Amino acid sequence: MAFDKTETHTAATSAASSASASEKTLLVLEAALDHPRFSDVVEATGLAKATAHRILTTLADSGFITVSPEGTYLPGPKILSLAGRALQRIDISSIAQPFVDDLVEVVHCTVHVGAVNGDEIVYLIRSDSDKPYQMPSRVGHALPLHTSGIGKVVLGGYTDEGLERLVARAGLAQRTEHTITTLDRLRAEVEDIRRLGYALDREENVPGVVCVAAPIRDHTGTTRYGLSISTLTLEHTLEQVEAMAPLAIETADKISAALGYRA
Repeated sequence: MAFDKTETHTAATSAASSASASEKTLLVLEAALDHPRFSDVVEATGLAKATAHRILTTLADSGFITVSPEGTYLPGPKILSLAGRALQRIDISSIAQPFVDDLVEVVHCTVHVGAVNGDEIVYLIRSDSDKPYQMPSRVGHALPLHTSGIGKVVLGGYTDEGLERLVARAGLAQRTEHTITTLDRLRAEVEDIRRLGYALDREENVPGVVCVAAPIRDHTGTTRYGLSISTLTLEHTLEQVEAMAPLAIETADKISAALGYRA
């Protein structure tokens, strides 16, 4: 069912009419950060023009927004300062852990979250399932980008030139007989990851261990983290692991949203 702009504006107006003064201020601030023009802010908030203008003036006087010479709205120094301080306090482990725990309950496999550190991935979270075994991994353990599922979803955000520089700089060390060791194979793998939205580790880092991984994006949309579901080949086939890709993507997307990413 399609909605036209009139219906959307009517719904916004209805919601705005019952909002408190503080809620209206937050509505206008968010709208001004998303929409540069006054008319767009009014439409997005559903507020009367006079109300929106009064709140915008207050936000500008307080430094939360600025007005360009062309009359468009931009983030002000106060909001930029607050954003910078908030970003410095982000603890992805604390943010991601509840989502990871929920995923473990569903898949009954080990779930990792890792972060980029130079040309490596460092595990930040390892949550084990109720299985009588544990993965040969630990928090703080570093892996090459090209040998791990999490590392490969990060490489999915690299340009072709970036991949070339990585290979020239760090090489493609062989961890198992299945490890990717040539630039051509890595390029082909990255193309598949971009198309599918997930990566597989086919015993490329540790013999007998496979995983499916999905990208976690920060507030800028950059893939700086990843999430993987790991298991043993004795328990799951690669096809069964790949079938869990939608669950990995769903959880990674939830963490990305919690980090401020907007698709």
